[in-house]
Amino acid sequence: MSIFGDLLSTVFERRSLTFSPGRRDARPMEELIGALVGATGEVTGLSLAASILQRYQEMDDDGKLAFFQHLAGDMNIDPDKVRATLEAYEADPSKQSYRAFMAAVEPDRQELIRRLNQIPGATEMLVRMRADLLRLGGKDHALQALDQDFRHLFVSWFNRGFLVLRPISWESPAHILEKIIAYEAVHEIASWEDLRRRLVPGDRRCFAFFHPAMPDEPLIFVEVALTSEIPGSIQDLLAEDREPITADKAKTAVFYSISNCQEGLAGISFGNSLIKQVAADLATELPGLRTFVTLSPIPGLTRWLVDEDIPFAEAGEKQLRQLAAHYLLSAKRGDGQPLDPVARFHLGNGAQVHAVHAEADISEKGRVQSAGVMVNYLYDLGKVAQNHERFANQQEIAASSDIRNLDAAARKQDLRRKLQEDAEG
Repeated sequence: MSIFGDLLSTVFERRSLTFSPGRRDARPMEELIGALVGATGEVTGLSLAASILQRYQEMDDDGKLAFFQHLAGDMNIDPDKVRATLEAYEADPSKQSYRAFMAAVEPDRQELIRRLNQIPGATEMLVRMRADLLRLGGKDHALQALDQDFRHLFVSWFNRGFLVLRPISWESPAHILEKIIAYEAVHEIASWEDLRRRLVPGDRRCFAFFHPAMPDEPLIFVEVALTSEIPGSIQDLLAEDREPITADKAKTAVFYSISNCQEGLAGISFGNSLIKQVAADLATELPGLRTFVTLSPIPGLTRWLVDEDIPFAEAGEKQLRQLAAHYLLSAKRGDGQPLDPVARFHLGNGAQVHAVHAEADISEKGRVQSAGVMVNYLYDLGKVAQNHERFANQQEIAASSDIRNLDAAARKQDLRRKLQEDAEG
């Protein structure tokens, strides 16, 4: 292992420390904030940061909202100063004029967040703080602007280079396993025995990204099934009585659940790196693997069908597959991106829409969000870069011939009209 790897591992294994602010500082929060931004001594700065974070944790929602409003208003940029320094830089583009401009365009609240992050354990607190901001901010434009400062800093702090990919197994610490159960967002883990079935058999894997500053908190995790062929049903994939296969017999790696764990890291994308890293690692570990696919929900399908006045309750499996293919290829937002959020994610990663399956998720959630239909997104490791570029630059969706034929059939038969006639008849 490299020296950097040794160092990172040491930092990762070290549990978060806490910094005691000492005697409680009774000054108003606004005064403490100003003192921290202006502090020049390290010890003083650490004490102030600890005091602010401690006071914040004790606040109710009204207090937290007032805290955010102070940052959004009193610690914002000065537009006049920004214009003046920009004009000075345009007139004389020097090191000094550029430095002055950069100082003007960065609000004091960014420096405040950086200084708060100096104390051990603060990163996790700040992630929870942003979760509060997203929850309380609503449509307040000033608070949305404040969130951009959090997001700007978090994009750097949670850069892929700082993340550690770790396998999750039945031997992982209990507090980590408890969080996997709690954070599972796609297919509920109903019990410890349910979790065991997803971790213990030789044809099952789970991987998570961690950050050294948050060693006990997974950021995102993916559950993987190793199979002989591409699956078309989540209930078969997770069946209690299924017959496991040995990993060396597997031909396909199936990413069947990807869960983001931290609400305070919303909009900070880890999934792209996670899937590609896991696929690369599995390909190295198991040379017999030939195919990497997902078995994914289509969470926007039923909403779209309802909005389009397409009666689908009595639709057959073939019709549902045609509707799903048509939705995935043709339903778009105003900006031209696919309407379905899961589709945007995988297509943006360079995947291909490979196949759709009716009666693939017969759970209540599966019925409600996608009429029981699921989709395989194929990650062809030799084509993901090309697919990504075409999707990003030309909004071109990579799709198999089967998917395109289903979409064409839906268009040709005018399924909307046919299903409406069937419903009326």
